[in-house]
Amino acid sequence: MIELDGSQGEGGGQILRTALALSLVTGKAFRMDNIRAKRPKPGLMRQHLACVNAAVAVGGGAGQISAVNSAGEAVRIGETTLLFTPGEVRAGDYEFAVGSAGSCMLVLQTVLWPLLHAKAASTLLLSGGTHNPMAPSCSFLTLLAPYFAGNRQVLFEIELRRHGFYPAGGGEVRVRLSPPAQGFAPIDLMERGELLESYAECLHAGLPKGVAERELAVLRQGLGWDESRLRNRGLRSNEGPGNALVAVLRYEHITEVFAAYGEKSVSAEQVARRVLQEVKDYLSHQAPVGPHLADQLMIPMALAGLQGKVGRYWATELTEHTRTNARTIEAFLPVKFSYEPCDGGTVISLQV
Repeated sequence: MIELDGSQGEGGGQILRTALALSLVTGKAFRMDNIRAKRPKPGLMRQHLACVNAAVAVGGGAGQISAVNSAGEAVRIGETTLLFTPGEVRAGDYEFAVGSAGSCMLVLQTVLWPLLHAKAASTLLLSGGTHNPMAPSCSFLTLLAPYFAGNRQVLFEIELRRHGFYPAGGGEVRVRLSPPAQGFAPIDLMERGELLESYAECLHAGLPKGVAERELAVLRQGLGWDESRLRNRGLRSNEGPGNALVAVLRYEHITEVFAAYGEKSVSAEQVARRVLQEVKDYLSHQAPVGPHLADQLMIPMALAGLQGKVGRYWATELTEHTRTNARTIEAFLPVKFSYEPCDGGTVISLQV
């Protein structure tokens, strides 16, 4: 059984999701202690328990798989220890509900790679938050899907049926997963290429119209974008209240997505300045892969590496989140990540 310390590195939920995914892929059991030890509320929250339950479901169900605490009992919210023994992954049609405004995209992140290793296509119906702080958004994963497939035929397609924001939740997405017939493609992202398109999109529901206008105005002034690149998307009132400001830079070889979310006691200008700063930071570099995508690419690159397809990518920075994810992957797979400084960024390569 692989022993993992959930307090290592950035000490968040990514360690748990990566461990669950690769346990199902490899058939290796693991024990994790100190789950989410560095978060304000350590242990499993509702969305993390939903990830565990989803992993159990795609691994054959409770009769074929075990997810218990140190006392051998079924894990619950607040649990800080998990012993997980995987079963055989089964393709199929699944429905997973977080049951709160917790991110359903994190549930997708957990079962994505195991189901892409299955022998047939699968469909997921996920409900919960679709645009959440501290999680990849539906917009992020939809626009970046091609890069997980090495810029070949996409491995998954997301249909957003209803937006879900914190604290109300209530979002719904349908995901179609297609296992690659020729195995996973190598990832090689070393240049951006020509800038093809850039725009900002303000998603809002149940909020005063002026909020979106104020957020977009900050980006217009800070980036010099004209009105044609600013999209004010008012949603149905029953999809709110909620607000997400998303900026997209689409290049020849990469698309990057930046987002910030409205919250109580935070002004529209403050929300917009967060996005503005991330965009400016990215534009100050030449590296194609931003900090949020950098750790997301590690699992598909490692899985391709197992088939002898070695990849690399140039990231604007090497975060502790990325290093932590790498260490978790290395615990399950016979691979090693290497890091080489390059012009203010880092080239992340795979060794097998």
